[in-house]
Amino acid sequence: QVQLVESGGGLVQAGGSLRLSCTASGVIVSINVMGWYRQAPGKQRELVATITNTGSTTYAHSVKDRFTISRDNTKNTIYLQMNGLKPEDTAVYYCKLDNGARPQFTYWGQGTQVTVSS
Repeated sequence: QVQLVESGGGLVQAGGSLRLSCTASGVIVSINVMGWYRQAPGKQRELVATITNTGSTTYAHSVKDRFTISRDNTKNTIYLQMNGLKPEDTAVYYCKLDNGARPQFTYWGQGTQVTVSS
């Protein structure tokens, strides 16, 4: 059974910073992609950033140059450093794991709230 546990959310003023963490437990295949997604009230869940087991990253245009995704494979943990936060970054942030290649299994964390006040 794979579980993802997120932490690090909270309330911050515009321009501030937060760091989110997500730790995966269980059987984690060496080939995987982990990432952060977010969902604001009334909106669809959207990709924020992803990182492969080899360290390749992708970012949503809206967060590029402000957010940085990283990972520690020894701890099965990913991080999202969020700088220059804006009110529009307010959302529930979810961690996702795409475990393996063929077959691939997808897991989600329970989410952590990030609120940015203006």
